[in-house]
Amino acid sequence: MAARVPGSLLALLLLILATASPTGALRFDLRSGHTKCISDDIKVGAMAVGKYQVMAPDGVASSSSSPQQLPDSHRISLRVTSPYGNSLHYAENVHSGNFAFTASEAGDYLACFWAPDHRPPAIVAFEFDWRSGVSARDWSAVAKKGQVQMMELELRKLEGNIKSIHDEMFYLREREVEMQELNRRTNSRMAWLGFLSLAICLSVAGFQLWHLKNFFERKKLL
Repeated sequence: MAARVPGSLLALLLLILATASPTGALRFDLRSGHTKCISDDIKVGAMAVGKYQVMAPDGVASSSSSPQQLPDSHRISLRVTSPYGNSLHYAENVHSGNFAFTASEAGDYLACFWAPDHRPPAIVAFEFDWRSGVSARDWSAVAKKGQVQMMELELRKLEGNIKSIHDEMFYLREREVEMQELNRRTNSRMAWLGFLSLAICLSVAGFQLWHLKNFFERKKLL
């Protein structure tokens, strides 16, 4: 009888296989004067990186051939927008480029390519590799220096906030210790004053009894 595999273990194995499968750049053909849009569903806080390059008519990538060897028709423009229409990256009439951003909105992000209109029409082939989430972690070299500096600034702000919270916690702890010590001293003093008040009351009561006894003895009432 075959052993049953738990559903959670099966889902975990499928997830590992999905993330371990290699994902390379995709090649697209774009007709001049037309637009091609590619979407990717990205969660809030996930990093996304992309790299694109025009292919020469012989199928060689522009990164390995001089841009002067490519015809004017083999240029593309790109605009990356968020689900609410905010522009995250824009490049016009380029042979290659890359972008990187951290998603501040959840939903479908669009990367729209278009090629300049030519007569006769031309077909522009380009490669596009767009990764997000876990698969984008190996792309730290693609991130722009300005974004790294912005991230460093945010980290320094968080460090300052954490230090302020840490100092505030130590201050509150010191204040708590002082209040506990004050409470102990107050309780000790109150107990001492209570015993002193009791002793005074007993002394006064005893003195009154002695005085009354002597008074009645002098009056020969006892």
